[in-house]
Amino acid sequence: MSDPGISVVICAYTEERWEDVRAAVSSVRAQSYPALETLLVVDHNPALGARLEQAYRADEGVRVLPNSGPRGLSSGRNTGIAASHGEVIAFLDDDAVAERDWLRRFAEAYADPRVLAVGGRTEPAWASGRRPAWFPEEFDWVVGCTYRGLPPGRVRVRNVLGGNASFRRTAFEAAGGFATGIGRDGGPRPLGCEETELCVRLARARPDGVLLIDDRAVIHHRVPHARENFAYFRTRAYAEGLSKALVARSVGADKGLESERRYTTRVLPAGVARGLRDALLGRPGGAGRAGAIVAGLLTAAGGFAMGSLRARRGAYAFAVERRPGREPA
Repeated sequence: MSDPGISVVICAYTEERWEDVRAAVSSVRAQSYPALETLLVVDHNPALGARLEQAYRADEGVRVLPNSGPRGLSSGRNTGIAASHGEVIAFLDDDAVAERDWLRRFAEAYADPRVLAVGGRTEPAWASGRRPAWFPEEFDWVVGCTYRGLPPGRVRVRNVLGGNASFRRTAFEAAGGFATGIGRDGGPRPLGCEETELCVRLARARPDGVLLIDDRAVIHHRVPHARENFAYFRTRAYAEGLSKALVARSVGADKGLESERRYTTRVLPAGVARGLRDALLGRPGGAGRAGAIVAGLLTAAGGFAMGSLRARRGAYAFAVERRPGREPA
């Protein structure tokens, strides 16, 4: 099979991340496996869109376009899918930079025609320079990064993680696009799980398909000071519980919570045990990590319970763009 053309979609929404967006684009341009194109989708921020258009006016490899749907990350990604021309569409967070072989690792995996999605490993780049001693690796998903408990190497998974992911175009033709009403929507609550919901739908539509994570496809995701504190940790954990309730409502609890059962019954107890052992050995942060794991689990469970209650009452509405079509050339 010939090497696939890969379009990269970066969704941006605020001028506060101007330097981050520029760094993200530069990391794509420096890939050892060149991207077919880079699409910057701007989420209902005309000033940012105009500034980016000016910055990349002379760069034929970068296109800037507005989110054509409702505010939010899912709609922005769907806009990028529709405007892209690649056989594969990769997604990079606007505050992350990709290592040089990021796209090459994705392309290698797509040599198998059964592969419909490939994700990578996301490392935290802490604003303070190092991980807070109390912050458990089991909860690195709180800051959008790969967490302890995911299997190493190139392995099959239920879902990829959205900030460092790619999909074959035929995956969207089979399952539709990202669901709006799930995930980040510009509001104050840091919701998520839109990629999980999509991947479960994709597995149902294409049971013969393969979804992978290759931990050699690495990006580095900036974690600002505001997300290094326990208050954000709890807020994000609660929002994740709300999001998981929406996923379970959309695709059913069996598949929607399949990976979470192993995570809560095996990964987290092992993390608590490690933290307590470190505390007994006098290692810094051990007790804090054990306590954070327990607090994070209970907070997420509370969010899930509240989300399930609201879902039963019809408080949430979400929609799937069935086939984000390709724009005319």
